[in-house]
Amino acid sequence: MATSFWRHVFWDRLRRNRMAMAGAVIVLGMFLLAVLAPVIAGDPGAINIADRLLAPSWRHPLGTDDLGISLLVGFVAVGIATFIGIWLGALAGYYGRWVDSLIMRFVDIMLCFPTFFLILAVIAFLEPSIWNIMIIIGLTGWMGVARLVRAEFLSLRERDFVLAGRALGASDARLIFRHILPNALSPVLVSATLGVAGAILTESALSFLGIGVQPPTPSWGNMLIAGKQTLGTAWWLSAFPGLAILITVLGYNLLGEGIRDALDPRLKE
Repeated sequence: MATSFWRHVFWDRLRRNRMAMAGAVIVLGMFLLAVLAPVIAGDPGAINIADRLLAPSWRHPLGTDDLGISLLVGFVAVGIATFIGIWLGALAGYYGRWVDSLIMRFVDIMLCFPTFFLILAVIAFLEPSIWNIMIIIGLTGWMGVARLVRAEFLSLRERDFVLAGRALGASDARLIFRHILPNALSPVLVSATLGVAGAILTESALSFLGIGVQPPTPSWGNMLIAGKQTLGTAWWLSAFPGLAILITVLGYNLLGEGIRDALDPRLKE
């Protein structure tokens, strides 16, 4: 039943959504560009003083910087946040009572702190490396996923198939991971897709402030702050990284909205 839904209903709805397909094309295109970047542009960390600050041309379509991508951050950070959110949300929704109260009060406390300023406070005590950035963004972005999973578990734990499994002596772990969780992942998929866009924006903002990914590791935020110094003479240093952020975030948002519509049970077949 579930396989049939994902293979036919979900895919058909998503395929008919032109905006979602446009978002998917953008996401796939940016992913391929990131993977093939060393083949297309060579070593991104290589320095060629002779070709510094060249305007866009056939040889360098996007121009060059004064010395010669953020997708990884988005995927890893959202993966960490989703993993934590699923675990805590599942425990809170399945067991309820004091377990639910304890976890949700912790979620409320985390939500009281502005996420970006919480990240800034943590980074102040750590080295601003790419791995630290990904872990910190992930550890401060799981609360929404936890609340979504909890809500789904509260609804599903009283369904007949769960009660039947419990009556047959199924363990809590089997009920959670085999029966309830697969039916609770729809909103998580949407949240994760939209979360990648948010993580990319957060990383770019941190790098722009100089406390994110550090040079020579390439980052769109680093490119923006570098272009700020030469905005009057080398406009492409800021224009193209900013455009890349805009297109990527737009692609993930369009895809996320399309997935949400495709999973909406109120839509007609």
